[in-house]
Order: sequence, then structure tokens, then C-alpha cells
Amino acid sequence: MPPVAETVLDEVEAESGEDAGPGPRTGAPARRGARAAGAAALLTAVLFCLATALSRSHPFGPVTRNVVDLGQQYLPYHAYWRSFLRGETHGDAFLNWNSGFGANFLGDVGTYLSSPVDLLVVFFPADRIELALYVVTTVKITAAGAAMAALLLRLRPGPWPVAAALGTAYALSGWTFNFGSTVPMWLDGLAAFPLLCLVGEWARTGRRPVLGPLVVALAWIANFYTAYMATLGAAVVLAVRLLTAEETATVRRRLAGALRAARSVLVGVGLAAPLVAVVFLGTKTADPTPEVTFAPAAWTDVLARFLPATASTASPALFIGTPALLLALTLPFNRAVAPRVRAALTAAVVLVTLSLQWEPTHLLWHAGASPNGVPYRQAFVLCGLLLIAAWFSVAGGVPRPAALLAGGALLGGLAWAARGSVDIDRWTFPASGAAALLALIAALLALAAARREPSGAVGGNHRDSTGTAPEAPTGDNRENSTATARQDSARTALKAPARPARLLPLLAVLLLVAAQAGEAAVTGKRIEEQQRAEVAWSPRTGPWHEAAAREVARADAWPRHRTDPGEVPGGNDVLLVGGQGADYYSSLTSETTSRTLVSLGFGAYAKGRHPVTLDNPVTDALFSVGTRMRSEPAEPVRQDAPPRATVTATTVPVPPLVTVRPSARPAGPSGDSAFARQERLLGASVYELPAPRRTGRALAAHCPAGSEVWFWAPEYRGTATLAGQRPVRFDGKPPAVSAAMGALGTVPASGEVRIALDPEGRARLPREPVGCLVRARLDTAVDRLTATGATRVRTTGHTVTAALPPGSTGVAVLAVPRISGWSCAAGDADLRPARAYEGLVAVPLDGRADTVHCSFRPPGLRLGGAVGAAALLALAATGVLHRRRSRG
Repeated sequence: MPPVAETVLDEVEAESGEDAGPGPRTGAPARRGARAAGAAALLTAVLFCLATALSRSHPFGPVTRNVVDLGQQYLPYHAYWRSFLRGETHGDAFLNWNSGFGANFLGDVGTYLSSPVDLLVVFFPADRIELALYVVTTVKITAAGAAMAALLLRLRPGPWPVAAALGTAYALSGWTFNFGSTVPMWLDGLAAFPLLCLVGEWARTGRRPVLGPLVVALAWIANFYTAYMATLGAAVVLAVRLLTAEETATVRRRLAGALRAARSVLVGVGLAAPLVAVVFLGTKTADPTPEVTFAPAAWTDVLARFLPATASTASPALFIGTPALLLALTLPFNRAVAPRVRAALTAAVVLVTLSLQWEPTHLLWHAGASPNGVPYRQAFVLCGLLLIAAWFSVAGGVPRPAALLAGGALLGGLAWAARGSVDIDRWTFPASGAAALLALIAALLALAAARREPSGAVGGNHRDSTGTAPEAPTGDNRENSTATARQDSARTALKAPARPARLLPLLAVLLLVAAQAGEAAVTGKRIEEQQRAEVAWSPRTGPWHEAAAREVARADAWPRHRTDPGEVPGGNDVLLVGGQGADYYSSLTSETTSRTLVSLGFGAYAKGRHPVTLDNPVTDALFSVGTRMRSEPAEPVRQDAPPRATVTATTVPVPPLVTVRPSARPAGPSGDSAFARQERLLGASVYELPAPRRTGRALAAHCPAGSEVWFWAPEYRGTATLAGQRPVRFDGKPPAVSAAMGALGTVPASGEVRIALDPEGRARLPREPVGCLVRARLDTAVDRLTATGATRVRTTGHTVTAALPPGSTGVAVLAVPRISGWSCAAGDADLRPARAYEGLVAVPLDGRADTVHCSFRPPGLRLGGAVGAAALLALAATGVLHRRRSRG
């Protein structure tokens, strides 16, 4: 692109006195970088908001954005993060008392909330948490665009408006709209990639040895999962730069640059170790998901994903805008770019594209484990590489017609090959065609301006004696001299009567921006609409959540007993409205928590990683749930309006949080049903467990009159109806969903129990699907556990201290899943790893201690702290050595 538009601005600043004085004006490259980053940030924010408004999504419309995990995980976690930062939670940075009856919060912080941008939620009121999360998402995407624009100008000087447009194209890629905007934690990797490439540039040229590791540490702390992918991508870019840049033309310099980059990464990751180690060990103890065998997407679908308005979780999202893609495709044919640069960058793009489709490299990108759900989470790296290729092709001037024709032919072939893909939307080809037309007009205007430039102007594809333009210098002095040459050229152009020539490149840039902007807005609109129509969604937060939060706050009696908010639409209820229930959805949900709760009759989604509340009096007694909220919806839940409901609270006597059991081996009936497990943990027989007779789609049994009929079939999907009662829905769908135990009604005076089944598909029932709860027996068991349990319980952020009746023997049981990290002691003894009692935290008693104390420390914190301290020392040593060398 001719630099006239850019140099006009530089000339105006020079005439106003800025950077005046003899010698090269060293501020010009910095000014251009700041302009590009600022323009990219502004354009990115405007276009992202425009796409949201066009799709009528909140906050610019009435329709919910809370699809899949955005509503089930990220919104609730950010709501809890806000409360935590404001000191409104019972837990601390180590332990979350609200979720899963006690969960490792530091692991969840490192997984979902450790980005500095997430701190913005503290500035929003509680009833505007959706807006807060949208702002967080927008800021992360905006930062990615600004970082990429700045990186492009650091890699090679060129027109800053084009760098800004390409930075925006990176930030608003198909990956961002399809994946990143609904998984905000991944957006930190989107911003990390250009920043880590910048660290590679510093390492290659021997600059900023202290700042580089700090940037790496920030990226890995913000989200180490996508930072790992971004680090691999930055390594690819660094390899290209080491092989092609003039400053590293010798083997010795290349090796030195690579070693400096490795040092920056090692020290930076070490600095992040206190958090990364906790998350890493948390994944080791998390509920395992079914193994996934990678199946590459059809190449037709892969090619289709380069085009606008395409959405899928089964293929890589690679849309960067038709103009940007066209520029990238011209690189192999652009003889104005040095051959070694063309070859290296083209090879990098091709190899990374192929790596998406080959299982060994697929596993490398995902740290050895093929992920559930989206298999192409690393696609943002390829988007970045394509934009770097586009920049190298256009930075020195618009590609010649031959290169444009060749790139256009490749683009046309790509679109033709993708025409049969199921991912093609009705907007795909119209949007792509319109953008291509605008890009063509922009190229013609730029070429016309280049022909009108005075002799000697910079940016017009000048060639050396070999017929190939030399690679643009990349060192600071070269950048300054290049800037000075451009400015001198601009002065010549300004003195000549060539105002039309000065307007043509401005118009070309505007058309390029319009093409990119229109295509991005259409793509964002269509992807949001497709997601809402095809995947699970949660409603917007509103009156229902607010009513539940008010009732929870009014009834909360922690730690005397727990308060469970019941079912609130959206999932992860306790994080949104408060309380201390079972609901918990995290990638780090402990296997102990998941299996313990499911074995007791709780339901679970997400292959076990999302246990949900269970409204059952026996489990309420086991987990000291004294107050339970129940909601009556006022209307069906809709996408375009926050739901309303009437929320009521019921409080019943329950045992304390710490109870005493007679022995380490729980007493109770044998069996593997949830009813038998509840009884063993309770230490009393409270159910009648009949052997039901199955006849076709009906079950028949006999139970005590007046007892409560409970149906338990984790794999059952359909309805179950007790004679004379309403049907009750069960949603078992193994391995993704385990159906919760459900109450069907009261046994009639005859004692006859008849249950009609209406399954969807084959009805898979356990050996003991029916249990009849006798309330009088449960009341007796609750009274006994209360009488022998703790007389007083005190909790802090991550500790529990309980006073016991004198002479207590057996086992003290804390109603918390025994996840890794719990240590306990009786009396004044030293803390030791806690025992387990049917999956709960247990402390042996010998009759001499009248107190028990338990404390939680996230696994990996000590190891990560040691590694972090060592990395900090290494960083300090690096800084001292660098200062001494600089002085020398």
C-alpha cells in the first residue's frame, strides 16, 4: 500500500513542531505503532458491538447470549468472582464453600478468572453481571486486535492504517465469534499470541530480557491452556524470523536468539507456576471425561471455514476476512517480498494448516490430550499466521497485478471447493463476494496512486538488481531510517500538485476497512444466531435470580447449616445467587465430588463434571442442608426475556456440619443402590427397598402406607408416573447426563405401588430403582446425629473447627467431599491428610479430644511456590547481568 496517507499525517506533525530537531526522528515508528494499536482497538470494539446489536443480543437487544458454557460456567463464575473481590463470600482464594459442598477455588481461579481483565467485574453492580462479562469479553478481543496491529509494525514497517485493519481482522476472526466470545477465558490466548511473538522479537534482537519473561508469565497466568498454544505458535513465528531476518543472518546469532527466547519462556512459565501447578494437579484429580479419538474434519469443511458466516464445533474456525485472506494468498507470488521470506512464511502456514488435521500434531497442540467438544481450539494461531503473511505481502506496497491474480485464483478455487460443505450459510457467498469486490476496487486505487507517486517514494515495490525487492530492515535504526526516507518522500509529494494522488490511498484504505468491517459484522451476527438456534442456551439473569438471591441472603445460617438455592435457570446456581449447595460445574470438578454425589442419587451433566442439586430429605440431612429454596416459574423460560418465578424457603432440623459416627466402617444395609449408600452414610435404615415386579412398561411393588416413593435410575430418559400422581421427568443420557433421584408421590393406604414408565428408547433400570422413605425413621436418625454431633462449628475461608461432646469416639465426619488438599487433626495433634468416610472428610477420634480442626490447601501450591521463587531469582539475575552489560 503506498504510504502517502501515512506520511501526510507525519508531515503535519512535523510542521507543528513534534519531533523537531536534527537527525532521524526516532518517535515516528512509535507513533505509528500507537496509532495502529489505537485504531485497531477502536474498530474492533465498534464492530464486535455492532455484530451483537445486529443479532439483537444482550446488551444491545433482548435476546440472551448465554449459550452453552457461557451461561453454565463463565457467567456464574464471574458473578462469584465479583462477590469474592468485594469480600461477600464465605470462602477465600483456596476454597469455595458455595459450590459442590466445598470446592478447590484457586484451581477454578487459574482456569476461569485469573486474567487481569476479569477484575473489571468488581466495578459493576450485582444485577449487571451479564453486562460486566460482555465488557470483559470486548476488552479482551479489543486487546488482541491492538496487540496484533502493534506486532505487525514491529515485524516490518508499513502503513499503519493497514496494520490496524489486519489487527482487527485477527481479533474478529471466525475463531473469536464461534469459540472465543462464548468461552472468554480462551480470549486471553488470542491476545497472548501477538504478545508472545513480540517477546520472540525482543529475544531475537537481544532486547528487554526482563520484560519478556514478565509478558510470558502474564500470558500463562491469564490462561495457561491457550497460552501454551500461543507459545507454540510464537515459536513458529520466531523460527521464521530467525531464518529470514537480517539481524540473525549467521548461525551464531540464530542460536543466541533461540536461547534467549527459551530463557524468557522458561522463566516466565516458572513465574506463573504457583497458579499453573495448582491447575495442572487439579486436572489430574478431576472427574475424567470419556476418551476422545481425534477424527479430522473433511477438507471441504476446513476450506469452508475460511469463508464468512460459517459456524461449527467440528471444524476449525479460520475466517479472517476475504481481503485479508486474499493478501495472504498473494504472498507466494509477490516478488516484491524476499524469496526466503516468502518460502518460510508460506511453509509455516501450510505446515500449521496440515498440523490441524494430523493426530500426532493435534495432540501436540492440545498438550497430549484430545479435548472434548471443540477439537480445533488452536485455530487462532493459524489465523494469526495468515495475517502476518498478509502483512508481509502488503507492507511494502500493494501486490502487483500478477500476484493479485494468482491470489485471487487461489481464493476462487478455495470457495469453489468449499461450495458443498454443510457449514456454508446463505450469507457466506454474498458477504464474501461483496468484500472481494471492495478489496479489488481498493487494490486498483492503490495501484493507481502508486503510479502517480514521485520518483523515489517509498512503498512502491522497488526492486534490486536481481529483480526482487529486498526484505525491509527490521532493526530500530533501520526502522528509523526507513521512516525518515518515507517522510522525505512525503515532503516531495506534498510540494507537488498531486492532491488526487494523496486522496487515492486514503480512499483505498477506507474501502479495505469497509470490506473487512462489513464481513466481520455479518459473520458475528450469523454465528450468534446459528448458535442460539442449534445449541443449549441459558436465559438472561433477572427477576428469578434476584428473588432467589434475596431469599438465600435472608435465610443464610452458615456454618450452622447449609442453604441450598434449589434450581435456578442457567446452572451453577449457588455461584449466581449464593448459598452452599451441590451445584458445581467446572473442568476441575473432583472425581471424588462427582462420584460421591452421583452415587448418592444426585444428578450430573457434562459427563459428571456438573453435579446438580437434589431435593431429597436424606441427602439434606447428610450434608446439613437446613434451608432449601423452591421456585415456581411464572412463565415458560424464553430467549428474549429474563425469567420470573416465586421463590419460597423451607427450613427443617438437620444434623450439624460435623457429626460423629461410631466406627470407620459405616453401618447399614448392603447393596450398591443410591438408597443403600445413603443409609450407610446416615448410619440408619430409613427406606423400604422392595423388589419391584416389572411388567412391560410398569413397575409394581409394596411399601408402607404413607411412605414417600422415590425413583432412581441414572440412565433412564423419559417419565415415571405413580398411580394417581403427575408424571415426573428423568433425563438420563449416559455418559453425558446422569438423572437425579426423584420423588413420585405418597404410597396409598393399600400399600400398593404402581409406576408407569414412558421411556424414550430402551428403559435401562438398576436392580433397586424404587425406595420408599419412612419419615419417622429419618427423624430418629437426624435426632441421633444431632445429639452426638458437634456442639459448635466455626469456619474461616478454608478451615473448619468443631467442638464435640466430651469423650466422643469413632469418627468425626465433615459433610464435605474428601477432595485432595484436606488435612485434619483431633485436639492438638498435627494436621495430617484427612481420611475418607464414604467419600466425605473424616477424622479418627480416640475419646480424648473434644475438638477437630480441618484445613484445605490446594494441591500444587507448595511446589508451584518453590518453582516461582526460583524463577523470580533467575529473573533478578538476568536483570542484573543485562544492566552490567549495558553499562559495559
